[in-house]
Amino acid sequence: MKDAIAQIVVVGSSNMDLVVRSSRIPVPGETILGGDFLMVPGGKGANQAVAAAKLGARVHFVARLGNDLFGRKSLDNFRLEGLDTTYVALTSDAPSGVALITVDGTGNNAIVVAPGANARLSPEDVRRAEAQIRAAGAVVAQLEVPVTTVHCAAEIAYEAGVPFVLNPAPAQPLSPALLSMVAVLTPNESEAQILTGVAVVDEGSARKAARKLLSDGVRTVIVTMGSKGFLLADENTMEFVPAIKVKTVDATAAGDAFTGSLAVGLAQGRSLREAALFANHVAAVSVTRLGAQPSMPTRREVEEFVALDA
Repeated sequence: MKDAIAQIVVVGSSNMDLVVRSSRIPVPGETILGGDFLMVPGGKGANQAVAAAKLGARVHFVARLGNDLFGRKSLDNFRLEGLDTTYVALTSDAPSGVALITVDGTGNNAIVVAPGANARLSPEDVRRAEAQIRAAGAVVAQLEVPVTTVHCAAEIAYEAGVPFVLNPAPAQPLSPALLSMVAVLTPNESEAQILTGVAVVDEGSARKAARKLLSDGVRTVIVTMGSKGFLLADENTMEFVPAIKVKTVDATAAGDAFTGSLAVGLAQGRSLREAALFANHVAAVSVTRLGAQPSMPTRREVEEFVALDA
């Protein structure tokens, strides 16, 4: 089962990332000179979809793009990466989403997103893909699109018994009804804090936040903590797994690499722990490269990295 081709549906955002490298991230009101500039396709949904596709999954992406230069460039890139774009719609009444990203010398980043057409992704868009959702091995969503749209995808997946993986970014309060349909929630430290009120700074506080999320009805929580590692928690276990040590170039899409590859592992029949350990390796490879979607590794690259790390 672990070698089976994963069937994934990703419901989410697509942005064009405008990236500037600099020695540090400026403070409010400050202007500094940066270095290299990159324009690369991004957006949490698209990043996670590409991450899964590069690992060999069959990915159906449900999204909205502006009918503009950025939208058409993103659509071309999706097809190049092997995504099924049947449910990617172009809209003329909103521009494509854009993310302004500054990456400092240690790989940390600051990001501002203008949602654009992502805000127009509707429950009707999701329902058009209902057959694919019901047949999937896993469904993935984030919060850069309307919550009503995410709720619709979760409901279809839950009713069909398909694992629904929610990356709650950018974080916002979520209803008990939505949380009860989430198979795996993957917040980072700041997102876990917004969802629970617990300041997540170490393993102990991550455990406290995870317990709060489990009590709110989530079946499994994975709190990703960047260079520290991640905490995996469900009603029976709570395990902290250290990050794999690599030289970080750009951590922009590490969480997306983790979530997308986690879904692939689950869709292939791996246990949650096995899928999370696999995702840990995928995320480690991704941070050694600049950019979001360009940083996502292929399955062969991950296997070679795992062999070196063994």
